[in-house]
Amino acid sequence: MYHPQVPNWKIVERNGEKQLERMFKFKDFDDAIIFTNQVAKLAQEQDHHPKITTEWGSVTITWWTHKIKGLHRNDFIMAAKTDQVNSVG
Repeated sequence: MYHPQVPNWKIVERNGEKQLERMFKFKDFDDAIIFTNQVAKLAQEQDHHPKITTEWGSVTITWWTHKIKGLHRNDFIMAAKTDQVNSVG
């Protein structure tokens, strides 16, 4: 129902839990780290924390709600906010 609002994110299932995931590409490690830090700041502000995997030239963000072991409306909101961070970052 909310997935059409964040079409670049895929829904994956791990250990029976649905999660939202997207890989962002960057020209180098420095840009990947800057984006990682921006997402970390957003997560702290919202008190909702994703899995973040930072590598040279890419960052993979995975949102899901641990408490319900799956996806909540807030995960889709955070995915959209992550997209906004990427567009201004």
